Amino acid sequence: MRSLDAFCDVDTWIFDLDNTLYPEHINLFAQVDVRMRDFVQRLTGSGPDEAHRLQKDYYRRYGTTLRGLMLEHGVSPEEFLKYVHDIDHSAVQPDPELGDAIDRLPGRKFIMTNGTVSHAEKVANRLGITGHFEDIFDIVAADHLPKPHAETYDRFLTLNSIDPTKAAMFEDLPRNLTVPHDLGMRTVLIVPRGTREVFRESWELEGSADPHIEFIADGLAEFLGEILAEIGRPE
Repeated sequence: MRSLDAFCDVDTWIFDLDNTLYPEHINLFAQVDVRMRDFVQRLTGSGPDEAHRLQKDYYRRYGTTLRGLMLEHGVSPEEFLKYVHDIDHSAVQPDPELGDAIDRLPGRKFIMTNGTVSHAEKVANRLGITGHFEDIFDIVAADHLPKPHAETYDRFLTLNSIDPTKAAMFEDLPRNLTVPHDLGMRTVLIVPRGTREVFRESWELEGSADPHIEFIADGLAEFLGEILAEIGRPE
């Protein structure tokens, strides 16, 4: 693991959304997961178990279930995204500590998600952090090509004129940090210890100990506080 002084020259802060900006124990994505399974079941006419297997297979192989459905079944992304993100966001509660920490970070801040702007805005509004971000780069802006595809990071960086060597990326999936690390970003994996075995499939955490993961944090707000103290921006 690198020293926190690696963040001293960072001027752009990039955050994944689901299970990164809000605590994983909320398990908000479980609602999306159920609706994805139901969508696959209706599309294929399969039983719930087979639909779940297909959904997870596409997610693992293509980066998102949507990408697999588009390539294998010609599914309309708009129809899928509207259906799976029609969920109850009330489990997400305001997080003043997180909002304060993000606000005090020097430079620009972005959300980069494989979800939609609409979903991200609802989560950010519930957290009370919406006004801290310059933009939300979603799966539509990525032309439905999800992280961890290198082309998507290139598109995001070019669109926003970001120097990756002066950027930091916060994620909950190790594989989504491989390209950022190769581009020169500081990479932070957010995975609370108490939830790793509860909400994760084993393959999702493959690579957690690899060199492309420079920092691992249990909680985002607390870790940002440590960064702020290191770079001379304490409360």
